[in-house]
Amino acid sequence: MSQITFEVIDIPIPQGTNVIIGHSHFIKTVEDIYETLVTSVPGIRFGLAFNEASGKRLIRFEGNDDELTKLAIEVAKKIGAGHIFVLYIRNAWPINVLNALKHVQEVVQIYAATGNPLQVVVANTNQGRGIVGVIDGYTPLGVESDEDKKERYMFLRRIGYKK
Repeated sequence: MSQITFEVIDIPIPQGTNVIIGHSHFIKTVEDIYETLVTSVPGIRFGLAFNEASGKRLIRFEGNDDELTKLAIEVAKKIGAGHIFVLYIRNAWPINVLNALKHVQEVVQIYAATGNPLQVVVANTNQGRGIVGVIDGYTPLGVESDEDKKERYMFLRRIGYKK
């Protein structure tokens, strides 16, 4: 009978970056995500790491930013689960690339896309490790007021996401 333990991995997010963590299923993930990113947002900077779950079981990687690529590799290694990818982006927001990423044939699931403090909950069994879930940001402090709604409305228009 297999035993299970859980571990919480703190994910570093440098100032000015966002991280996207997902589940994928095939070695060509890194090349297809690379192509998706560079054709989605001109000037995007990123680093990507993908953990193989069979065969050589290597951490495959791509990117156009050495610092972000190194960080993605380190985090993928810390998570240690098979078939996950860690993607750090700069000069773009997750909202700019998420739909394109979801349409990459190998992408099975997106666990998180954030610039907030992030923790990944990992389960350990005798077979290996897997992501159980994520803790994205902090617990809510209340419910928005009418003034908060106005602020949200104005903020989205000020940054150009709504007219």
